[in-house]
Amino acid sequence: MWTDRPGVVPLLLRRMLLPLAFAAQAQAAGMAQVQTWTLDNGARVMFVESRALPILDVAVEFRAGSAFDPAERAGLAAMTQHLSRFGAGGLGEEDIARRLGEVGAQLSGRIDVDRAGFTLRTLATRPERTQALDMFARVVQQPDFPLPALERERTRIVTNLREEATRPAIVASRQFFAAAYGSHPYALRPLGDADGVRALTRDTIVDFRRRFYTGVSAVVSIVGDVSRAEAGEIARQVAGALPAGSVRPVPPAVPSLPAAQVRRVPHPSLQSHILLGMPAVSLSDPDYFALLVGNHVLGGGGFASRLTVEVRERRGFAYSVFSSLQPWLERGPFQVSLQTRRDQTDEALAVARSVLFEFLAKGPTEAELASARRNLVNGFPLRIDTNRELLDLVATIGFHDLPADWLAQWPKRVERVGREDVLRAFQRLDPQRLVTVVVGAADEPPPAPPLPHQQQPRLR
Repeated sequence: MWTDRPGVVPLLLRRMLLPLAFAAQAQAAGMAQVQTWTLDNGARVMFVESRALPILDVAVEFRAGSAFDPAERAGLAAMTQHLSRFGAGGLGEEDIARRLGEVGAQLSGRIDVDRAGFTLRTLATRPERTQALDMFARVVQQPDFPLPALERERTRIVTNLREEATRPAIVASRQFFAAAYGSHPYALRPLGDADGVRALTRDTIVDFRRRFYTGVSAVVSIVGDVSRAEAGEIARQVAGALPAGSVRPVPPAVPSLPAAQVRRVPHPSLQSHILLGMPAVSLSDPDYFALLVGNHVLGGGGFASRLTVEVRERRGFAYSVFSSLQPWLERGPFQVSLQTRRDQTDEALAVARSVLFEFLAKGPTEAELASARRNLVNGFPLRIDTNRELLDLVATIGFHDLPADWLAQWPKRVERVGREDVLRAFQRLDPQRLVTVVVGAADEPPPAPPLPHQQQPRLR
C-alpha cells in the first residue's frame, strides 16, 4: 500500500488536541457502533459517532486499485488517484493546500491493489469543517487533472521507480508477486512500472476515472464528533454528485499455483532478502480468523512466535523474521520474510522452511493457541484507540462488504478459533506450491525446495 499522509499534525490541530489526548484512549472496539446506509447513487456509507475529540475523519474509497490497471498502462490507477489533489473544481493545487492549511485540515491519499481513495482530517467545528469539506468534495468529485502536474509527476515517479529497482527489498517483493500471481493483475505494483507510467496520458486518466470512480464503487466512511444527521449531509456533500455507474468492479479470481518456484536474484547487498509464501486469503474467507490466529503463533506474534524463536533466538540467523497475511478482495498473500547474512542464506532458509512445514503439518499446540487468542483480544483496543485507526477499520468493513457488527464480533470470532480450525486452514497452503525468493545470495543453481516428508533441520 502506498500512502502519503503527512507525519506532522498541523499546529492548529495540535494545540486543540493535546489537552484531550487521554480522552481518546477511552474509545474501545466494543463501544463503536457502526451505522450504515446507501446514497441514491449507490455509495455505501459507514458512520461511527465519536465525541471524545472535536475531530472529524472522512474517507471516500473506490474499487479502483492497481488490479484494474490495463496491462500496458501499469500505474494508471495510482496516477489517477494521485493527480486528483493537484487541481480540482477550478482550484489549483496551491489554492487547495492553502485553504486546507487555513483550517488545519489534512488531506491524504491511498492506493493499493484493490482500492484507491482519499482521507480528510479536520476540526469538527462548523466553520473549519465547512471549508475543509468543500475542498475535499472538489478533490473527490471534480478533479481537473492539469497537464503540467501530470508531466511533472510522471517524471518524478519514473525516477523513483528506477531508484526502487536497485533496492533488494523491493526487488524481492517484485519477484515474489510475479512468481505468486503470474499474469493476474495482483502481480503489478500499485505504482506500476516505468514503461506504463511513461505511456499515461490525460485522456487515459480521465477515462479510468469515469469508469471506476462511481457511486456503486464507492464507500464513504465517517468517524467523529458529528451526529447521524450531520453525517448524512457530509456523505451527500463528498460523494452524492458522483455518477452512479452500472457495474461494481471485481478483480478476477486468483488461480492456484501449478508448482513450487524458487527464484534467486544476485544483488550486491550485504544481506540476502528471503520471501516465502503463496496466495492465501481474502477478508471474507470463512477461514480468515483461523489463519489470523495461527499466523500469530507462527510468525506474527513477535518474540514468542515460532519463527522468531527458531530463526533468531536459537540460531541468530536474522534480527527480524515474521509471517504475515494480506487479505484482499481476492486471495492476498501469506508471506514469511527475513534478511540474513549472505554466507548463511541456505541455512537460514532451510530453518525457516522447516518451521513453516512443521506448522502446516501439525498446527499449534493448545498452549500456543490460548496465548495467541489472549494476545490478539487484549491488544485489539489498541488497534482502534484513535479515530484515524477506527476510520481505517470501518472503511475496510464497507469496502469488503462485511457485516456492520464485524468490529464488535471480532474478539468473539478470535476466541472461538480452535486448534483443528487452525490446522485445517493452514493445510490449504500446499508446500508443493510454495514460492521462494532470495535476493542477494550468490547466483547458483537453486536447491529443490524441501517438502514436509523430506529430512529437515531438527528443531530444538
